[in-house]
Amino acid sequence: MSVEKVLKRERLCRALTGLTPQEFLSLAAAFAAALARRAMDSFLTDRSRQRKPGGGRKSFVPVPREKLFFLLLYYKAYPTFGVLGFLYDRDPSRPCETVHALTPVLEAALGGKLVLPKRQIRSVEEFFEAFPDAKEVFLDGTERPIQRPKDAARQAANYSGKKKRHTRKNLILSDRRKRIGYVSPTVEGKEHDFGIVKRTRLPEHIPKKVRIRVDSGFQGLLTEFPGHAMSIPRKKPKGRPLCKTFKEQNLRKSRIRILVEHAIGGVKRFGIVSSVFRNRTEGFDDQVIFLTSGLWNYHLAETR
Repeated sequence: MSVEKVLKRERLCRALTGLTPQEFLSLAAAFAAALARRAMDSFLTDRSRQRKPGGGRKSFVPVPREKLFFLLLYYKAYPTFGVLGFLYDRDPSRPCETVHALTPVLEAALGGKLVLPKRQIRSVEEFFEAFPDAKEVFLDGTERPIQRPKDAARQAANYSGKKKRHTRKNLILSDRRKRIGYVSPTVEGKEHDFGIVKRTRLPEHIPKKVRIRVDSGFQGLLTEFPGHAMSIPRKKPKGRPLCKTFKEQNLRKSRIRILVEHAIGGVKRFGIVSSVFRNRTEGFDDQVIFLTSGLWNYHLAETR
């Protein structure tokens, strides 16, 4: 595969990497710098190492730009390691090792671009670090399908009654520009969105003057966190229809709240998030949603 040929065709580049050629080249420079720092840090900290950085077995993707393309191809198209090994004429174990080796480098590169979301918000100061000058934020949950676990306990824990399949779940906090400023730790699919909010106590660290827009799945949020500015749709009373005024209000709220769905949709352009997750490495599913959110924020920052 020729990366140079791909970069000459914008539509193909977006299809294979999720980025435009200009975005890819800008990120490639940061990726190369992060890769060099990682190699030097490894050399300085590993006292048993005798070879200089660059010594040892050579990678089948030797150039930093090709390494980034390889990793983004995996994240965007999400082929199996067997298919990826066939494309690069290697045993499937080699692409697997390379993906896990390069993922921390991508995280460092995105961190250098200041586009990675927060994983915890424990104070008002941390909130404004993630959302400077925010007057409103959008809170929603997102689920990602996974393969059915063989263990019975894990099957029960990850079964989502809403999606009728086994999933992993995160809470997303975004702003009006669809930038994702917070991604909660990944939890089992059976957990309710409101239950995650109550456990993390996220609204307690959001200033009360900042409006929080949520969907109808967060009924009771204002009771749990009184005094906050909340925008929650009205639910239909039991046995009675919802009046016309409330229906119109719900429609107006949904037209604004749809922005968080667009943000989640931006993340799910990457096949590794939207397809059934196959990887078995512990914690990799959490790392993936974190990095794809960073890639979406990077795309927004570059197109602004």
